[in-house]
Amino acid sequence: MRLERLKKKFLELKEFFNVEEIEKAIKEIEQEAQSPSFWDDSQKAQARMSQLSALKKRFELINGLEEKLKYVEELSELADEDEELAEEFEKEIAKLEKELDEAELEAVLNEPEDRNNAILTIHPGAGGTESQDWAEMLMRMYLRWIERKGFKYRILDYQPGEEAGIKDVTILVEGPYAYGYLKAERGIHRLVRISPFDASRRRHTSFASVFVYPEMEDIDVEIKKDDLKIETFRASGPGGQHMQKNETAVRITHIPTGIVVSCQSERSQHQNKLTAMRILKARLYEYYKEKEKEKLSDVEKEKTDIGWGHQIRSYVLHPYKIVKDHRTGYEVGNADAVLDGNIDEFIRQFLIQSKKRGGKIDGTSNG
Repeated sequence: MRLERLKKKFLELKEFFNVEEIEKAIKEIEQEAQSPSFWDDSQKAQARMSQLSALKKRFELINGLEEKLKYVEELSELADEDEELAEEFEKEIAKLEKELDEAELEAVLNEPEDRNNAILTIHPGAGGTESQDWAEMLMRMYLRWIERKGFKYRILDYQPGEEAGIKDVTILVEGPYAYGYLKAERGIHRLVRISPFDASRRRHTSFASVFVYPEMEDIDVEIKKDDLKIETFRASGPGGQHMQKNETAVRITHIPTGIVVSCQSERSQHQNKLTAMRILKARLYEYYKEKEKEKLSDVEKEKTDIGWGHQIRSYVLHPYKIVKDHRTGYEVGNADAVLDGNIDEFIRQFLIQSKKRGGKIDGTSNG
């Protein structure tokens, strides 16, 4: 039921925001502000007042949503008896639905990069044609999801497989919060099915990795010319058909980190080089950001073993059909719908649970 679903979403948001903790933090800061020495350090005081303002905004948001939910519940009880109230109910539940979606977005997508476009890369694991075909299936799944969201995309680099599928693809996804959503998809994806390439019709397990980076403008990342190996080659696949005769595609290797990027979507070598440098900067930004946290970048670490024990999600098509996310435990039986781009709930479940595990209610970027 639509109303029950909204009630569940509100309770999840209320639990995530932790209203009791917000109230406690508001009282603490208000008490601090009454101290005669509070403004002695004006910079610290302003930061605390800014935090207080953010906390009050959150508190008012949750209280406001709770009041609206109660009103919609009351309308629901009367809607069957009155046509006018039934119309009012439909109008108010639609508004509440939108407001809850916006609140949820604010709760889980509030990192600085979340609003940005995304650079999505898919690599097949070991297994030749089988895993290359699986990588292409994932590409189709994401392209369908992009279309469903009303986003735009551009295939920056495409390396077709020898028999079927793809060896590698890089896609620029353009839309509000594209990176915020797609970062939930980063990791190893596992497929179990009867292989269409096996004459004996045996069951095969295939792996492919998905990497996601935020497209960043004016990134302050130092790249030394001597650290780059730049190669050119003939473009192939989608976006490259008109460039086959000339070596317009560009591949750049960042020697210190081993990061390799390529682009073949543009009409000239110069344009492809500029786009490839943008991708490299985005990847280096993520790489160095993880290094600052004193741990190896999760993205680079995932590349070392695209296989068993590292998958974030399994897509089983035989002997039964199910898609299960191993990070959240969320699963659905309609695997065909998922492979057709219906992945929003997987993304939502991951983002909500990630914030519950790692976020702090302090009115700042951690939510």
